[in-house]
Amino acid sequence: MFYRRKVLLSLLQLFDGQIDKICLQKLLFLFVQRQSKPEYDFIPYKYGCYSYSANADLTAMVRKGILNETTSHFISNETEDYFKKLKEADKKLMLEIKSLYGSKSANALMKHTYLNFPYWAINSIKAKGILSEEEYSKVVNSKPIFIKTILFTIGYEGISLEEYLNRLLKNDIKVLVDVRNNPLSMKYGFSKSQLQRYCNSLGIEYLHFPEVGIQSEQRKELNTQADYDKLFAVYCKNTLTKTTDSQTRILNLLKEKKRIALTCFEANICQCHRKHLSEAIQNLPNFDYEVKHI
Repeated sequence: MFYRRKVLLSLLQLFDGQIDKICLQKLLFLFVQRQSKPEYDFIPYKYGCYSYSANADLTAMVRKGILNETTSHFISNETEDYFKKLKEADKKLMLEIKSLYGSKSANALMKHTYLNFPYWAINSIKAKGILSEEEYSKVVNSKPIFIKTILFTIGYEGISLEEYLNRLLKNDIKVLVDVRNNPLSMKYGFSKSQLQRYCNSLGIEYLHFPEVGIQSEQRKELNTQADYDKLFAVYCKNTLTKTTDSQTRILNLLKEKKRIALTCFEANICQCHRKHLSEAIQNLPNFDYEVKHI
């Protein structure tokens, strides 16, 4: 079993086998904030800090019969002592969380996290109702807002779905432009339908331009930078010269929305075709904007 799932089961164990769903997300958030290497990342969602990945793990354990789920709670069916299987440092942190926050209601936990971590409350539908005007102003001021027009690019290799989405939010990106030819991924959250749903849930528009991507069969046996450079030379010659209409559509989208991001897999921009696509868009007439790789 993944260690991060043992963390979830240990948390449930310390709370007599069941926790309200909102409380579980908040308690887990407060726990991972104290970890040197967090087991989960979080995004600002409609009730504050929320981990899609943690919820996916909980749902997977429901399917396996490890947990039961009601409309409001997750309930453990486990009799095994998972708390004993945690690292010593994590045992100490989890006991601290239980001691400090174990008696708080969902509303009290929301208010605590909103006050102490206002960025994670920027999309909350509850913040205005449970915070004072002064407290709520700190949440509003935590929302990243920029006016400069920038063409961003971003890869999801090596980062969680939540970290990826936070990079979009923190750069105030309005539209995510998926430039993969085949938008499927073995990594949780990054196949087309999932990524579109998660972006839309945070107010980010998602669009797919498969014609400016590189087909999967062309991406085999890429072992050195020279292999990538050879692939991109063919891409520039055969694809970019034939997709100027799509490039122009992306440029017009940039002019309209101000802050858009081209996305693909690779973390290293020198090993991704989005670098060459962004350069082709830069070379279009009337392009006078910054390009930024995040």
